[in-house]
Amino acid sequence: MIPARFAPVLFGLILSGLMSCVVSGIATARALGLGEGFVADWFFAWLPSWAVAFPTVLLVAPFTRRIVARLTR
Repeated sequence: MIPARFAPVLFGLILSGLMSCVVSGIATARALGLGEGFVADWFFAWLPSWAVAFPTVLLVAPFTRRIVARLTR
């Protein structure tokens, strides 16, 4: 089991992975279509986008939490 102190980083890893997977899949399908080789093209678009998304999520999360705290009771 992973220690609880790593929960925010693990959350960011999973969230960024899932979101970048969905977004890169949609972008790849729109750009290239769903033809032969789609899955490989999607995978190779997703990996670099995840590499950008993960550190971005970690950097933006504190700012986003502050915005949410101000917008909610």
